[in-house]
Amino acid sequence: MTAVTPHRTVFTAAAAAAAAALAVQAVPAVSTLGPLRNRWMPGLAGVGRPGHVALTFDDGPDPISTPRFLELLEKRGIRATFFMLGSMLTLVPELAREISAAGHEIGIHGWAHRPLLLRSPRATYHDLARARDAVAETTGTVPRLFRPPYGVMSTAAHLSARRLGLTPVLWTSWGEDWTSRATPVSVYGTVTRDLRGGGTVLLHDSDCTSAPAAWQSALGALPGILDLCEQRGWEVGPLRDHGVPALPSLA
Repeated sequence: MTAVTPHRTVFTAAAAAAAAALAVQAVPAVSTLGPLRNRWMPGLAGVGRPGHVALTFDDGPDPISTPRFLELLEKRGIRATFFMLGSMLTLVPELAREISAAGHEIGIHGWAHRPLLLRSPRATYHDLARARDAVAETTGTVPRLFRPPYGVMSTAAHLSARRLGLTPVLWTSWGEDWTSRATPVSVYGTVTRDLRGGGTVLLHDSDCTSAPAAWQSALGALPGILDLCEQRGWEVGPLRDHGVPALPSLA
């Protein structure tokens, strides 16, 4: 019979503790599953009032693509929510100020587009705080909304967001507009297939983490998405006007 050494016992205990900690950190990642999130976590999914659709964009601001979206939205008289990356904002702070001045809502997408599930609690807090402070210093308005990269939450992300006064919001419909195979037709079809009144739409106004020029598919699909919402009698706007029960202070 092989004897169990003290060192092996300590190592086994440490490994078990590490596995348990990782499991706790990963539990919120179940919200990545869209159908489950939409049904059982409506606040996190961004389900709002039935006569409204929240329009949101991730990964900007981008000096090449974001102005194209702003121009289209201005022509349609629509405001949206832009979840910005702090690392992108610092490259074009004047564009972030322009977005805010135009009446759009700004949330944070973190500082760097890295999976929070793989980051320590301290690194997660630092990432969110750095992005929040960058938006506040640039626009003069402290952001209140947060969307994690890849839509993957962690326990540390939830706790950090709470400490920073940020509310996580994901989406109910997306366009899969980040791939090289995406087209305006495919993005339109993917968004509208699951779109209902009260839904939150995710598109990307930048290709900084996507296939080159992928934003063109989102921009090409946007007029049709807005037309459909109009035909169905749904008002389109930012999350602050969406009436999400989990966000009472944003109404």
